[in-house]
Amino acid sequence: MATRIADLPPDARPREKLLARGPQALADAELIALLLRTGVRGASALDLGAALIDRFGGLHGLLHAEAGALRAIKGLGAAKYAELAAVLELARRALTEQMRERAMLDSPQAVGDYLRLWLGGREIEVFAALFLDTRHQLISAVELSHGTLAQTSVYPREVVKQALALNASAIVVAHNHPSGVTEPSAADRVLTERLKSALGLVDVRMLDHFVVTRERVFSFAQAGLL
Repeated sequence: MATRIADLPPDARPREKLLARGPQALADAELIALLLRTGVRGASALDLGAALIDRFGGLHGLLHAEAGALRAIKGLGAAKYAELAAVLELARRALTEQMRERAMLDSPQAVGDYLRLWLGGREIEVFAALFLDTRHQLISAVELSHGTLAQTSVYPREVVKQALALNASAIVVAHNHPSGVTEPSAADRVLTERLKSALGLVDVRMLDHFVVTRERVFSFAQAGLL
């Protein structure tokens, strides 16, 4: 039987609970229920929120789910998908603002969170770069290459070209592993060396290369591989 929100005690209803105790007091399903506002026949918004989190393996997986996968779920049409996507984009932009306001290396946790939010849930490999100014503050975050489930093609000259176009002094590169394994491959290590050498020729410092999954990030710099 569906858990009707109207049947819950007032202090257990998501909206009232948030207003009384703050958003941090709500479970993931309750936050999703607030976004969805209404459920479907046989399932309240709270039930639907819990089912979505279970279906996509957690909140992060839900927010990174493809539009088609979400729209295929009964009762979750384009409007509700748009609301969920908007939340993800707001979070990503908030992290972007945070990185623009401080030197990149002063907040490694924020960098890792940003990269997981941006790339961690992708179903194919994406190679991206964070271009930085002389103070190591963010100029631009750019997706440079999209590949198959297993690999992506990255051309150092394209990375160098973009760095020069943005007048970047330093760069952080990253790519995701849809497999969920953060350990860099032999190809990842070779690419890192090629990129570092190519960027060095134009006096752009490569600060790090991150391998990103939904749950974790691997830093070449922290591992002593850069």
